[in-house]
Amino acid sequence: MDKQDICIVGGGMVGSAVALGMAKLGLKVCVVEPHMPKPFDSGQGPDIRVSAISAQSEKLLNQLGAWQHIQAMRTCAYRRLSVWERPDCRTDFDVKDIHQTHLGHIVENRLIQLGIHKALLQFENVQWVTEQKIVNVKFGQHPLVEFGGGKKVSAQLLVAADGANSFIRQAAGIGTQGWQYAQHAMGILIKTHAPQQDITWQQFTPDGPLAFLPLYDGYASLVWYAGAEKIKHLKSLKSVQLKQHIVAHFPPQLVDFDVLETASFPLTRMHANQYVKDSLVLVGDAAHTINPLAGQGVNLGFKDATALLDSVEKMLQQGLRVSDPTCLNEYQQQRRKDNLLMMTAMDGLYKLFSNENTLLSGLRNIGLTIADKSGPLKIQVMKYAMGI
Repeated sequence: MDKQDICIVGGGMVGSAVALGMAKLGLKVCVVEPHMPKPFDSGQGPDIRVSAISAQSEKLLNQLGAWQHIQAMRTCAYRRLSVWERPDCRTDFDVKDIHQTHLGHIVENRLIQLGIHKALLQFENVQWVTEQKIVNVKFGQHPLVEFGGGKKVSAQLLVAADGANSFIRQAAGIGTQGWQYAQHAMGILIKTHAPQQDITWQQFTPDGPLAFLPLYDGYASLVWYAGAEKIKHLKSLKSVQLKQHIVAHFPPQLVDFDVLETASFPLTRMHANQYVKDSLVLVGDAAHTINPLAGQGVNLGFKDATALLDSVEKMLQQGLRVSDPTCLNEYQQQRRKDNLLMMTAMDGLYKLFSNENTLLSGLRNIGLTIADKSGPLKIQVMKYAMGI
């Protein structure tokens, strides 16, 4: 029997951040991750899975001591953001308006994970369990995780950070609510034939948004939202044919490029009915998945991590167990409310911009134009999105 203070199932971006924060608090931590990320090599091309990291998430990663390791690999700062439906009615955000250096960074998910893992190496109070399958979990005041090889880990607090299809959440009998959207999304990794860009943009169309996210060294990621059949057809095309379709449908702001890789996924909304049960707590995608319309997914997960770490630090200062129900319920109330608000806002945007009503379309474009000229209000929107 291996006794730990904290057992975290899932060593992805959010789970690893929680582990790092717990380790810095001096707790004995066990991280369970069956699929460790491939090591970084500067000669590798970029991964197709990327995230838009907000300034608030960057602040957390910096405080944890991980951001320096992520930056040592590669990141791409974006300083401008544009949203439009018609080219003449748009909202443009520029970091110069708030006297900051950048709005955020586009970073490959694997590199975020690797950077946090590297920061974890300095802590002797962190144990890893890799390449072992969980065969049984016993919940209650002292959760127990059993592995196929016979290893057993008990902990005061069990953290489920094992993704949208969380085995731990399901084993605990925690239900979820949600649905799958009519649209799917296709990620397209490209190499541009232009100088490095510092702008990310999104155009709304009747079929769904079209988005551009800059990466390092002229690479970029496109996101094409459309119905399932349309995405299936696009996936079947050769690179040359796909490029022709992209050029025909994406706005002229898109510079010349080559298609390198594609991936597609359905869009789902999922929200756990509870984040806390006895000495179990859910974080990140194990607790919620959101429409990626505004790129808030992993940033919400890092907000979960921040709130949970604050709760545990509060327990330690008061001499309480790290699974004290009062503090955990405070975490649940805070994060479930905030996540639900963001999910509802994204659904509102989704419905607003997927409606082809002519009058509504006119109102949308008037709204985008007014938003662009709103001065102090636009600045507050930028600061809220950045978490500053």
